[in-house]
This record gives sequence, C-alpha cells and structure tokens, in this order.
Amino acid sequence: MPLKIKIGSRPSKLALAQASIVRDRLTAQIPGIEIEVVEIRTSGDKMTSASLANVGGKGLFIKELEQALADRTIDAAVHSMKDLPALLPEQFRIAAVPGRENTSDILVTRDGSTLSALPAGARLGTSSSRRRFQALRKNRGLEILPLRGNVDTRLAHVADASFEAIIVAMAGVKRLGRVKDVKFVELDAHDFIPAGGQGALAIETLADGKRDELDRTLGAINDAHAFYETAAERAFLATIDASCTTPVGVKASIVGDTLALAAMLFSPDGARELSESMEISMAPDLAPSAAEDSGKRFAEKMLARGAAAMIGK
Repeated sequence: MPLKIKIGSRPSKLALAQASIVRDRLTAQIPGIEIEVVEIRTSGDKMTSASLANVGGKGLFIKELEQALADRTIDAAVHSMKDLPALLPEQFRIAAVPGRENTSDILVTRDGSTLSALPAGARLGTSSSRRRFQALRKNRGLEILPLRGNVDTRLAHVADASFEAIIVAMAGVKRLGRVKDVKFVELDAHDFIPAGGQGALAIETLADGKRDELDRTLGAINDAHAFYETAAERAFLATIDASCTTPVGVKASIVGDTLALAAMLFSPDGARELSESMEISMAPDLAPSAAEDSGKRFAEKMLARGAAAMIGK
C-alpha cells in the first residue's frame, strides 16, 4: 500500500506554492507516495489590516495548523520558517528543512531605483521594524509606512503608486513566479541582514517519536545545510529572547567547514544599533545540537555587548 501523507498549509497563494514545492520534491524522491494538501485558514489570514504584533505575533500564522497536527487531521505542516516562533511547544518539532531559497531582501520600485536614489519623502512600505531601521540607515529622507497583505497585494501597491517602493523577501517573489513582473534591486546582505529563517521552509510534525515512516519520508527532502543554518539562527533568537517585534536580523551561512554568523540588532526606537559577526568550526556530522550551540554562543557574544539592554530585557 502506498504511503499517504496529509500536508497542512495556509490558503494563501504563497503558502500553497510552498506546500507544492514540498509535495513535488517528495513525489520526485518517493515513487508512489500520495500527498494531499489540506488548506487551513489561520488567525493571521483573517486579519488583513491589524498589526500582527498587537494581536498575537507570529503564532497567528501557525496556531490552527498546530492544532490540526495535535488532532492528527494532518501529518505535517509547511511554514515559512520565519513565521515560526524561535521556540516551539514541546509537542512539536521541525522534521525537515528543504533546500533554502535566496535569503535576500529586495527593494521593489516602478523603475528599478536604488534605495539611496529615492527622493526625500518617498513612501516606502514595510511593517518590519528591522527593515525600517535598515532602510533609514541608507536614506534618512524616506517616509516609512506600514504594509500588510500577501505578496501580490504588496507588489500591486507599487504598481498603483500607493508607494514609491516596498521591501519584501526575494524568496516569496521567486516562489510565486513574479520575478519577471517587477523591477527590483537586491539589497546588500551586509546592510540588510535578513530575518532569521528567511528563505527557508519548515516542515513541522508532532514530536511524539511514533511516526518512523513519516520521519524517513520527510528526511528524504531535508537539506542538511539549510537545517543546520536555520537551527543556529533560531537558537540565536531564542537566546537573546527576541520577539516578533524585535528589530533584529541574523544569518548563518556554511562556507566549507565553517559556520559564518552575522547579526544586526536595533533598539525599539532605532536610535541604537549593534552589529556582530562570528565564525565557528563545524562538526562534520552537521548535528542540530551543534548548530544550536553555535547560535547560542553567538547570541552570548551579542548579549555581552549589551543586546539585552537594547531590546529592554
């Protein structure tokens, strides 16, 4: 009898595109597997205008999916990694991380302008305080305005001149096949360190250890480097006690046998900033526990420089 798996996904175009990536990779690796994508509308999908930070943060995009996992109406849930809290409840775990997409932020405009070329008073849309402060470091004359909605909605705000520019993740634009539809510049990775987990997908399951066949199946599409990098980023965020409103970017990159980490943290008002980098020799087995230890060590370096006081902890 062929293996059957139910994968839970939010109903947005991007979420379904991401679930399709997981489905297609699994079917390519495991002949005969049957996969059903189950659409589950989350609290975050129902709130199209309110600031997520004021009504529950990242958990709004995963609560109903995790409930479906707990009820065993789905076997796995597919998330944008950056939508997950840095610490999951004990009953859940990240079972696999497929190969990571481009992690960069991009600036979308009607004419392909650079950030520094935007005129004083230009309206830039983003609801991310990290992106806000990073953008203002490069162009103090910008008017930063909140931006909600799915990727298509955000791109439309540039086309209809509601904004002169927006900042979004390259990964989402690529997964929706919109790269050729918009004019953009990729923002420098040193000045725009992305959100932890950006560009990565997380496949979440129950952590009860009773689904060996499911674990082996999902493991077939796990990318060891992506899993290791995101584990380090999430451990960093957990150790500094970052919330969904903390203006912080962190990126882990594997180069040879070295894990390179970089982070940029701002105070809540953007008046102060703290940047740090670190290189750590990796264990050859790419064990998640070693990745988490690396992220914690990097966080402790930031904390020793005053990170906790900057974010009010």
